[in-house]
Amino acid sequence: MIKFMVLFHKGDLLAQSRFESAYNDFLALIERMPNIERRQVVNVLGSPLGAVPYNRILEIYFKDKATLEASLKSPTGQEAGSELSRRFKPGTYETLFAEVYEEAGGSTPPTNSADATNNAKAKDEN
Repeated sequence: MIKFMVLFHKGDLLAQSRFESAYNDFLALIERMPNIERRQVVNVLGSPLGAVPYNRILEIYFKDKATLEASLKSPTGQEAGSELSRRFKPGTYETLFAEVYEEAGGSTPPTNSADATNNAKAKDEN
């Protein structure tokens, strides 16, 4: 799976209502793009290390890179890209592509050899 991400930088509080209006209009265009597997909106709260530069992250997932590229090149994808650059000033957002690897479940390996031996015995008994 691959995703297209738009990372929106924090702005001043006076600009927040303008951001929300522009963001909602942009999001309406994104939702019309073809072949989206899923979409996530991440409202950034902060970091254990202090202030962060981001306000919101929009993640749009696609089956593969070819599907992502076709969606971005579609008429709706082109319109969304134009609106992004029209509604948001340069330097107030970043875009990137990322491969996504997801695992179902999983476990942490044992931390010492006694645990490893006990886990191996338990598996053999089942």
